[in-house]
Amino acid sequence: MREEGSGNDGNPEGASDASTNPTPPPTATKTLHHTAITATDRVPDEWFMVLHGIYGAGRNWASVARRLVGDRPRLGALALDLRGHGDSPAMEPPHTIEACAADVQTVVAAAGLGRPSVLGHSFGGKVALLYTGRAEGAPGAVWIIDSTPDVRSPGGSAWEMLGVLRRHPGPFSGRAEAISSIESAGFSRPVAQWMSTNVVAGSDGSWRWRLDPDQMEALLHSFFETDAWAVVEHPPAGTHIHFVKASESDILDADARARIQAAAMEHGRVHLHVVQGGHWLNADNPEGLHQVLVDNLHDPP
Repeated sequence: MREEGSGNDGNPEGASDASTNPTPPPTATKTLHHTAITATDRVPDEWFMVLHGIYGAGRNWASVARRLVGDRPRLGALALDLRGHGDSPAMEPPHTIEACAADVQTVVAAAGLGRPSVLGHSFGGKVALLYTGRAEGAPGAVWIIDSTPDVRSPGGSAWEMLGVLRRHPGPFSGRAEAISSIESAGFSRPVAQWMSTNVVAGSDGSWRWRLDPDQMEALLHSFFETDAWAVVEHPPAGTHIHFVKASESDILDADARARIQAAAMEHGRVHLHVVQGGHWLNADNPEGLHQVLVDNLHDPP
């Protein structure tokens, strides 16, 4: 297995056990930071993009991607850092779901990936749906992990976390202080520890958020305001959309599930799977998530 990251200009910056990247030569286009995960000594036959949720980064899903590539070495994965997240460069506004989808499209074009499949979790799931609707070469498979195409009023834990960013802007003396500030808002220690990966040390020794709360708010507003049902009910030719609902999560509610099932009856290219666990299936039940992925990946004849 090998992993290799790309910088802000798309150039490879290093690999874990190989010095070359199997993707085609990059362009000078400003693109999202991404890490390629491939089987050792094999150029992938197909690629799939991995899109994380709000406040996350591509590395959150690297273990899922590694395991999938390990079982299906013909596949290569590109784990992206969406705009405003991780190591991606600053992008011009507006900061919307549509802009995120365009960013993904730029990565695909710059890397010459053709028609990669795409997997998106939560916020990244709606980005995946919009990307599917706008991509020149529509993906063959789209995996939406515990996300909804619905329009909703702002709310939930992600919206509450935005308040933490505003009430506790830093600087902090260290990561432990940032964790304490998140816990003081009622979040659990595991969530606080995960969120604290967005706190980075500066040259002066103080620690600050690398997330811009205004940009996060704009992205969340766009997520809640965007209706992505069109691509579910009228997917591009040849595209199959797989929704994976976490059994202990209410993000994909009964009305949304009924609408997905109606679309499945209409054209047969939307599928609904239920996996035991909470919203963070990659951490809560990685085995169950992996199994539903491999059970529905069909090798070409």
